[in-house]
Amino acid sequence: MQQVHESDRIVSAETIRNVCGDRELPALGTIEQVWETDPISSDDIESRAAAAVDTLDLEDVPAGGEIAIGVGSRGINNLPAIVRGTVEGVRDRGYEPFLFPAMGSHGGATREGQLEVLEALDVTESNVDCEIRATMDVELIGHTPDRDVPVYVDANAYAADAIVPVNRIKPHTMFAGDVESGLSKMLVIGMGKQEGAKMAHEWALDWSFRNMIPEIAGRLVDQLPVAGGVAIVEDERDHTAIIEGVPASGFLDREAELLETAYDRMPQLPFDDLDVVVFDRQGKEISGAGMDTNVTGRILPFNEPSPENPFIRRIYTRSLTDASHGNATGVGQADFIHEDLLADLDIEKTVVNTVTSGSVENARIPATVDSDWAGIVACLSTVGIREPDTVRMLRATDTMHLERLYASEALLEEARERDDLRVVAEAEPVELEDGDLTAPSPTPPE
Repeated sequence: MQQVHESDRIVSAETIRNVCGDRELPALGTIEQVWETDPISSDDIESRAAAAVDTLDLEDVPAGGEIAIGVGSRGINNLPAIVRGTVEGVRDRGYEPFLFPAMGSHGGATREGQLEVLEALDVTESNVDCEIRATMDVELIGHTPDRDVPVYVDANAYAADAIVPVNRIKPHTMFAGDVESGLSKMLVIGMGKQEGAKMAHEWALDWSFRNMIPEIAGRLVDQLPVAGGVAIVEDERDHTAIIEGVPASGFLDREAELLETAYDRMPQLPFDDLDVVVFDRQGKEISGAGMDTNVTGRILPFNEPSPENPFIRRIYTRSLTDASHGNATGVGQADFIHEDLLADLDIEKTVVNTVTSGSVENARIPATVDSDWAGIVACLSTVGIREPDTVRMLRATDTMHLERLYASEALLEEARERDDLRVVAEAEPVELEDGDLTAPSPTPPE
């Protein structure tokens, strides 16, 4: 059998030119979303996290007892400072903290891989002044009453005197419910490691996360010494807006309230109907789905409906972040990708993550092109008949950083009529070098 090399999977610009013609790209200007935010000062992050711990009920923890602090794989703004503050808050109350990775199967479902994920997020023992105990070993603590679903817990967390997850509350990328991505999901899936995550995602295909997570999280809070959690909500700029201690007694109710706030503050594309969106990058620290499905409008699992808006006809993705360590989960949302993304893709890590989540569609590798020109022209040529001045095209940094966007002339015209948008720069021809875009990302990550 003839071996297929990676280079054989890449479609050349010459091929796209032969099929689509020598097409010019639409001129692009710059728009800015008008957001009013009031983030927590970076100087106050650690003290606010410590204060959040101070609100938790630790009276049942023995003097000098060990408290396991769960940290996930998400690219949360100020995460190292929030973790340091949480560690400080635990020590201030006379207890001994340690961190454990609460990230399910991420990092290739290995101890070393999960430590690498934390290191990529600057959560290291030296940086947060706390021991990290990483293992893929779990304890089976029981089964759910009606469906007999096994419930797993990280072995180190299970042995601790108390457990405190630290996580951001935000809309999930695969389902909608009273609680989505946050403290409860970290307990059920993140703390369950590979076995727990795989179990939860398999059952969710029949049961749905919207029902599973509250039930299992409630059981974990009742059965384990979960002292509460440190909840984070970010604003439209992904700056830290809320750091709050959530007591175990109000775990699900308060998280549901914070989720409503997170929905209100979530950055979105400012148009519901788009021909082409170019994302400069995707990554696991940007979204668990690589690209946030609440932004792309493309939920791929077969048992969950996609949101009605936005409707994007074609998506072209240019690269994979270093912090993803090759995990390109979500690449299947794109219609075309750049060869740079394919070169950085680790198929084993990607498949481990998508099989664990039950969303194997997210590992499908789209048509791969050798240049930005080829990718964008292929997209433009498959959206229907469009005149240059009617093309509805955006270029974004990623699905998290959406304050500034490059926009085609048709969208600039709409932006001028809206109070929530500001035209920053008029449309100019797109510059290319060897077929690739030369302009920097519209909203460079901080």
